[in-house]
Amino acid sequence: QVQLVESGGGSVQAGGSLRLSCAASRNPYSNYCMAWFRQAPGKEREGVAAIDIYGSTTSADAVKGRFTISEDNAKNTVYLQMNRLNPEDTAMYYCAADPRRWVGCSLSQSQYNYWGQGTQVTVSS
Repeated sequence: QVQLVESGGGSVQAGGSLRLSCAASRNPYSNYCMAWFRQAPGKEREGVAAIDIYGSTTSADAVKGRFTISEDNAKNTVYLQMNRLNPEDTAMYYCAADPRRWVGCSLSQSQYNYWGQGTQVTVSS
Protein backbone atom coordinates (compact mmCIF):
# COMPACT_ATOMS: atom_id res chain seq x y z
CA GLN A 1 0.00 0.00 0.00
CA VAL A 2 1.34 3.40 -0.99
CA GLN A 3 0.00 6.68 0.32
CA LEU A 4 0.68 9.88 -1.60
CA VAL A 5 0.24 13.37 -0.20
CA GLU A 6 0.53 16.39 -2.47
CA SER A 7 1.26 19.93 -1.37
CA GLY A 8 2.40 23.22 -2.82
CA GLY A 9 -0.62 24.26 -4.83
CA GLY A 10 -2.03 27.76 -4.74
CA SER A 11 -2.91 30.83 -6.73
CA VAL A 12 -0.40 32.64 -8.89
CA GLN A 13 -0.43 35.19 -11.66
CA ALA A 14 0.43 34.29 -15.22
CA GLY A 15 4.17 34.05 -15.70
CA GLY A 16 4.74 32.95 -12.13
CA SER A 17 6.07 29.71 -10.67
CA LEU A 18 5.01 27.04 -8.21
CA ARG A 19 6.62 23.87 -6.95
CA LEU A 20 4.41 20.92 -6.10
CA SER A 21 5.56 18.16 -3.77
CA CYS A 22 4.37 14.59 -3.43
CA ALA A 23 5.40 12.69 -0.33
CA ALA A 24 5.19 8.91 -0.70
CA SER A 25 4.87 6.50 2.20
CA ARG A 26 7.47 3.94 1.16
CA ASN A 27 10.87 2.72 2.18
CA PRO A 28 13.66 5.13 1.20
CA TYR A 29 15.15 4.40 -2.20
CA SER A 30 12.42 1.90 -3.04
CA ASN A 31 11.79 3.68 -6.28
CA TYR A 32 9.28 3.03 -9.01
CA CYS A 33 7.33 4.98 -11.61
CA MET A 34 5.93 8.25 -10.35
CA ALA A 35 3.95 10.81 -12.29
CA TRP A 36 1.94 14.01 -12.13
CA PHE A 37 -1.46 14.37 -13.72
CA ARG A 38 -3.91 17.25 -13.84
CA GLN A 39 -7.59 17.73 -14.39
CA ALA A 40 -9.24 21.00 -15.28
CA PRO A 41 -12.99 21.54 -14.76
CA GLY A 42 -14.97 19.82 -17.48
CA LYS A 43 -11.90 18.15 -18.97
CA GLU A 44 -10.34 14.71 -18.90
CA ARG A 45 -7.45 14.00 -16.57
CA GLU A 46 -4.19 14.30 -18.48
CA GLY A 47 -0.62 13.27 -17.83
CA VAL A 48 1.85 16.04 -17.15
CA ALA A 49 5.19 14.39 -16.37
CA ALA A 50 6.61 11.06 -15.22
CA ILE A 51 9.93 9.87 -13.82
CA ASP A 52 11.54 6.43 -13.57
CA ILE A 53 14.00 5.00 -11.07
CA TYR A 54 16.99 6.21 -13.11
CA GLY A 55 15.71 9.77 -13.21
CA SER A 56 14.61 9.61 -16.82
CA THR A 57 11.62 11.79 -17.42
CA THR A 58 8.87 12.27 -19.92
CA SER A 59 6.63 15.32 -20.20
CA ALA A 60 3.52 16.34 -22.05
CA ASP A 61 4.05 18.65 -25.01
CA ALA A 62 1.96 21.35 -23.33
CA VAL A 63 4.44 21.70 -20.47
CA LYS A 64 7.79 20.90 -22.07
CA GLY A 65 10.33 23.57 -21.34
CA ARG A 66 8.21 24.96 -18.49
CA PHE A 67 7.62 22.09 -16.04
CA THR A 68 10.25 19.79 -14.57
CA ILE A 69 9.67 16.60 -12.59
CA SER A 70 12.32 15.47 -10.14
CA GLU A 71 12.67 13.29 -7.06
CA ASP A 72 14.55 13.17 -3.80
CA ASN A 73 14.96 9.49 -3.05
CA ALA A 74 16.11 10.03 0.53
CA LYS A 75 12.96 12.04 1.26
CA ASN A 76 10.61 9.80 -0.76
CA THR A 77 9.37 12.95 -2.44
CA VAL A 78 8.63 13.80 -6.05
CA TYR A 79 8.48 17.40 -7.18
CA LEU A 80 6.93 19.28 -10.07
CA GLN A 81 8.58 22.61 -10.70
CA MET A 82 6.22 24.74 -12.77
CA ASN A 83 7.54 27.88 -14.42
CA ARG A 84 5.97 30.41 -16.79
CA LEU A 85 2.52 29.36 -15.70
CA ASN A 86 -0.47 30.42 -17.77
CA PRO A 87 -4.23 30.29 -17.14
CA GLU A 88 -4.49 27.04 -19.16
CA ASP A 89 -2.44 25.35 -16.43
CA THR A 90 -5.26 25.89 -13.93
CA ALA A 91 -6.30 22.45 -12.68
CA MET A 92 -6.27 20.00 -9.82
CA TYR A 93 -2.86 18.33 -9.87
CA TYR A 94 -2.51 14.71 -8.77
CA CYS A 95 0.49 12.60 -7.92
CA ALA A 96 0.41 8.95 -8.99
CA ALA A 97 2.55 5.87 -8.40
CA ASP A 98 2.99 2.49 -10.07
CA PRO A 99 5.06 0.23 -7.79
CA ARG A 100 4.96 -2.52 -10.41
CA ARG A 101 7.21 -0.69 -12.86
CA TRP A 102 10.62 0.87 -12.59
CA VAL A 103 11.07 2.07 -16.17
CA GLY A 104 8.80 2.83 -19.07
CA CYS A 105 6.83 5.27 -16.98
CA SER A 106 4.08 6.61 -19.18
CA LEU A 107 1.63 9.49 -19.02
CA SER A 108 -1.31 7.13 -19.25
CA GLN A 109 -3.44 7.22 -16.11
CA SER A 110 -4.38 3.56 -16.62
CA GLN A 111 -0.82 2.58 -15.69
CA TYR A 112 -1.00 4.03 -12.18
CA ASN A 113 -2.75 2.34 -9.30
CA TYR A 114 -2.05 4.74 -6.44
CA TRP A 115 -3.21 8.35 -6.37
CA GLY A 116 -2.98 11.31 -4.06
CA GLN A 117 -5.89 13.54 -3.11
CA GLY A 118 -4.77 16.38 -5.36
CA THR A 119 -3.67 19.97 -4.91
CA GLN A 120 -5.29 22.91 -6.67
CA VAL A 121 -3.32 25.24 -8.93
CA THR A 122 -5.00 28.42 -10.12
CA VAL A 123 -3.33 30.80 -12.55
CA SER A 124 -4.86 34.19 -13.15
CA SER A 125 -4.23 36.40 -16.17
